[in-house]
Amino acid sequence: MAWSGGPRDDYYQVLGVSRDASLDEIKKAYRKLARKYHPDLNPGDKQAEEMFKKIQEAYRVLSDPKLREQYDRYGTVFEGGGPGPGGAPPEDFRVFVEDFDFGSFGADTFQDIFGDFFDFIRGRRRQAGRGATRPRRGEDITVSVTIGFLDAVKGREIEVEVTRRVACGACYGTGHGAGRSQACPTCRGSGYVTRASGYMRFAVTCPTCRGTGSAVGPPCSVCQGQRWTTRTERVRVRIPAGVENGARLRVAGYGHDGEGGGPPGDLYLVVQVQPHPVFRRQDHDIYVTVPITVPEAVLGARIEVPTVDGMVTMRVPPGTQSGQVFRIPGKGVPIPGDGRGDQYVEVRVVVPEVQDERSRQLLREIEHLYREDPRKELLRTVS
Repeated sequence: MAWSGGPRDDYYQVLGVSRDASLDEIKKAYRKLARKYHPDLNPGDKQAEEMFKKIQEAYRVLSDPKLREQYDRYGTVFEGGGPGPGGAPPEDFRVFVEDFDFGSFGADTFQDIFGDFFDFIRGRRRQAGRGATRPRRGEDITVSVTIGFLDAVKGREIEVEVTRRVACGACYGTGHGAGRSQACPTCRGSGYVTRASGYMRFAVTCPTCRGTGSAVGPPCSVCQGQRWTTRTERVRVRIPAGVENGARLRVAGYGHDGEGGGPPGDLYLVVQVQPHPVFRRQDHDIYVTVPITVPEAVLGARIEVPTVDGMVTMRVPPGTQSGQVFRIPGKGVPIPGDGRGDQYVEVRVVVPEVQDERSRQLLREIEHLYREDPRKELLRTVS
């Protein structure tokens, strides 16, 4: 018959709880102390290791209703086959961080207590380097491209030169050895080794291969151990009709290669549209200013007007004023799934220069015919 505990070890004091503490309070206290004194977080600290053993033993007894009843009644615990002073922990008491095997403690209880702690240990392992070898998506590439105004309105196909980081083809991205690497002799390719800590054994990152599972050979002669090479490619990209200045276009899979077999990133094109000497754009409409003569404004006319599709004929009605705007429907920028915007034409009356006496005489005759003062309403308003 084995026994645990003793007069020196008050399990309630060890866990820092009262004698009438509930099971949840005991679990909470144990979780807090286990994190604080765990040997994996206090390497080389013998006092922390000893305290961790006491915490384990106190929790083992107080979390079991039958053992706790014995302890409360007799001040010690009598049980068969349990660990005693100087005894070894049960053979099947093992913990693996990635693949839980809770053994004789019971999976539900142990996982409840150590769930958060295992997450913490996983995080430390990833920081140590193993996470870098897991499949990870490659970084994106951003390239600025400049296109003409009409190309932005109508759309076109362009070629873009992209320099990408790709996995070295000689070492398959391992950085060592010319060719595929061999399995690490320490962990036999698993990336883990088993380490004992107190009553538990943990599967930790292999120190030889840093979790890659591959044997580290001499640096690759092609990439010099960097695992990556650069490749310059010309990518054909279709610029959609109606693209706006500053738009970002995504080309999937043309970013940098991923790590550990992860997918590549994407290529993003930032479109810069050059201004046009004639056309101006507002949303999906196009604006243009067209000069007309005095006779065309007075008598009316049909004039040729430029559009993004070529010249069209527009009617100028008699009596048109300078600055008047006319709409040509459907000659604007394409709207995806909804036709096109419009074009707006602003006319400007151009006054001719008088170069001879005959022209002056004709203008004076016109002035006598039309004696109305165009500023009359303005003067009435301010007077």
